[in-house]
Amino acid sequence: MNYLAHVYLSGENEETLIGNFIADHVKGKAILGFSEGIKAGIKLHREIDRFTDSHPQFLKSKKRLARNYRKYAGVIVDMFYDHFLAANWQVYSDEGLEAFTHRVYRILMKKYLILPSKTKYILPFMAKSNWLMNYGNLEGLHRALSGIAKRTPFESGMENATEDLKNDYGLYEEEFREFFPEVVKFSFENNPR
Repeated sequence: MNYLAHVYLSGENEETLIGNFIADHVKGKAILGFSEGIKAGIKLHREIDRFTDSHPQFLKSKKRLARNYRKYAGVIVDMFYDHFLAANWQVYSDEGLEAFTHRVYRILMKKYLILPSKTKYILPFMAKSNWLMNYGNLEGLHRALSGIAKRTPFESGMENATEDLKNDYGLYEEEFREFFPEVVKFSFENNPR
């Protein structure tokens, strides 16, 4: 799961949301410098990643991409699944997507000074261009994948992945729809609140 799904799966606790958002940027003992609530969010993020990476539907989606994208296939599936969440947001939330994303950015910006440096770097760009909302359209998803491709140490080809999504859109969407209610249930059961 990528940023949108992780913040959605955080529930209503702001510290859990912050931890879930920054988790990929918190390495080793750096976790010890955060409050208990943020630590809980970081741990929830890692549990969600473990659940996702072993889920049969996620693995089907990943396998379809593995030939062309090798080790980046999982990252691409994370992005595809954020696309489906954003594109079908009204199915999963009573709060509008634009209101939700602006609320998330406000929560994160309130704690800007404690965020890891990598998060501090990307957050202003993310908020200004509203990445979280724009995952819902193919153009926004393509921009996000192209941006990631520019930052990979090896040639990833991720800038081409939107074409793969278009070619098998129904298959990816079906796999997402089967997977997502299960990760929601898992997150609810594993979120300390």
